[in-house]
Amino acid sequence: MKPPNIVLILADDLGYSDLGCYGGEIRTPNLDRLGRSGVRLTQFANTARCSPSRASLLTGLHPHQTGIGVLAGNGTPGGYPGSLDDRCVTVAEVLADAGYATGMSGKWHLSGPLWEPHESWPTRRGFADFFGTLSGCGSYYDPATLFRGETDASAETRDPDFFYTDAITEHAVEFIRGQAAAARPFLSYVAYTAPHWPLHAPEEDVAGYDGVYAAGWDELRARRLDRLRAEGLLGVESALSGRDPAQPPWTAVPDQAWEARRMQVYAAQVERMDRGVGRILDQLAASGVLDDTLVVFLSDNGGCAEILPLGDPEEFRAKRHIVPARTRDGGEMRVGNLFDVDPGPEHTYASYGPAWANLSNTPFRFYKRWVHEGGIATPFIVHWPAGDLAGGRIVRTPFQLTDVLPTLLDIAGVEYPARRRGRAVPPAEGRSMLPALRGAPIPDAWLFWEHLGNAAIRRGRWKLVREHAAPWELYDLDADRSELTDLSERHPGLVSELAGAYRRWADRVGVLARS
Repeated sequence: MKPPNIVLILADDLGYSDLGCYGGEIRTPNLDRLGRSGVRLTQFANTARCSPSRASLLTGLHPHQTGIGVLAGNGTPGGYPGSLDDRCVTVAEVLADAGYATGMSGKWHLSGPLWEPHESWPTRRGFADFFGTLSGCGSYYDPATLFRGETDASAETRDPDFFYTDAITEHAVEFIRGQAAAARPFLSYVAYTAPHWPLHAPEEDVAGYDGVYAAGWDELRARRLDRLRAEGLLGVESALSGRDPAQPPWTAVPDQAWEARRMQVYAAQVERMDRGVGRILDQLAASGVLDDTLVVFLSDNGGCAEILPLGDPEEFRAKRHIVPARTRDGGEMRVGNLFDVDPGPEHTYASYGPAWANLSNTPFRFYKRWVHEGGIATPFIVHWPAGDLAGGRIVRTPFQLTDVLPTLLDIAGVEYPARRRGRAVPPAEGRSMLPALRGAPIPDAWLFWEHLGNAAIRRGRWKLVREHAAPWELYDLDADRSELTDLSERHPGLVSELAGAYRRWADRVGVLARS
C-alpha cells in the first residue's frame, strides 16, 4: 500500500485564537473547513519562538539539542551555534530515505549562513526541492535571501505582482501537482511568513476589514473567548486574562483609526495565507489525493508583541537580510510604528504591537518568547480522512512539537533511524500522537520548555513556569488554563519535585545557563 502524502503547513507568529475555527473574527474559511472536518487539538504547544520551534518540529528533538537554542545566526546567539547541526536528523531526510519526494516552500530560518550554500540549508537537510527564504523575516514585496534550490531568486521579486505569501503557495502547489502526477508519496513543508511583521498586505485585502476592529481589543477579546467556548475548544477553566497592564483600555486610545488599521493589515495577512491553504487543498483534490494526504497546520509561537524598530533604529534599518534599503522602484522606506504612516504598502515596515498580540493570544497571558500559555499555545489542525482523522474530533491531550516527527513517521510507516551519516542519531524526544488523534486515551507525558531563560515543565494538569530570573509559578491547568492563580505557595513539595525534574532535563538536553 502506498504510504500517505504529508503536507505540513506552518504559520509564523499566529496567535491561538486568530483562526475562525479557534474563535477569531478573521476570515479563514479554508482552515476552518479543515479544522471542523478534521481534528483540532486544544492543548498543543510550540516552543515560543521562530527558529527553536522549526528545529524541534523538523527533528523531534528539543531545540537545544539541534544547535538552535535561541535563534538562527552564525554569531553564536545566546551561546548556541545558531545553525541546524549534523547530529540531528530531519523528517525530510528520514522520509527521503524511505522513498518520499521532499519539497519545501517558504521560511527556513535554521542556518547562520544566509547568502552562500551551507550544510544547514534545507537543500542539504533532506529537501530535494526548495523555494524560499533563509532569513527569519522580511518584506512581503521584496524578501531578502530568496532562493530556488541554491540559486539566488531575488530577480523574481521585480515582478510588480510579486507577493511572498502567494509565491510560497504557488511553489507548493506546483510541487504537489508534479509529485501527485508521478504517483510518488510526498512531503510538502509549507512555511509561510504570514502573519509575522512587517504588516504588508494589498489594499483590497485590508479594506475588507474596514470597521471590524473599531470595537477595540478589550471587546474583541471577550468575543473571541465566547466563540472559543462555542466551538467546544475551551470551557470555564479558561477565564479571560486581564488586559496587558502596560497597554491602555481601548477607550483611552488617542488614535483608534490608526490602531484599527494595524490589526486590519494583520487580519488581511492571515486571510491571504488562508487563501493559499485553499489553493493547496484544491490541488490535492484535483490530483485525487486529498483523502489520503495528511494535512497538518500549526503556528511556531504565540502572537508577537514586538514594537518596530527593534533596538537601535539605524542598526535595525541596516539589516539587509530583514529590511530593504529602498522600495523596488527606489522609494523611501518608512520603518517603524509611525502614527503618520498607515501600514500595508511596500514602503511601510511596522508591527501590530502588544495590545493586538494580546487579542491574538486570547484568553491567555504573555506573548512570543514567553513559555506561559500566551507564548506557546497554538492552533493545531490535522486532517486525513483515509486515516480516520476526520469528523470534527476535538483532542484535549497535551502535546508539544517534539511529538510531531514521531507522529508523521508513525503515519508513514517509517522507522526513526538509530544512525545516519555514519554516526548515532539522538533518539526522538516525543511520542506519536496518532492514538490520541483517533480518540484513544493515552497516559500523560512530561513536557518541557526553555527559551531565553523563560522555563516551564508540565506533567498532567500541573504546569510549573517562570520568567527569566523570576520565581517559579505553579498552575493547575485543568482548573486554570489561563494561569491566573499561582499555587506555588500552597504546594511547595510539588514545586520542588517539578523544578528538580526541569533541572535534570535542562542538563540533559544542553540548556545553557543565563545570567
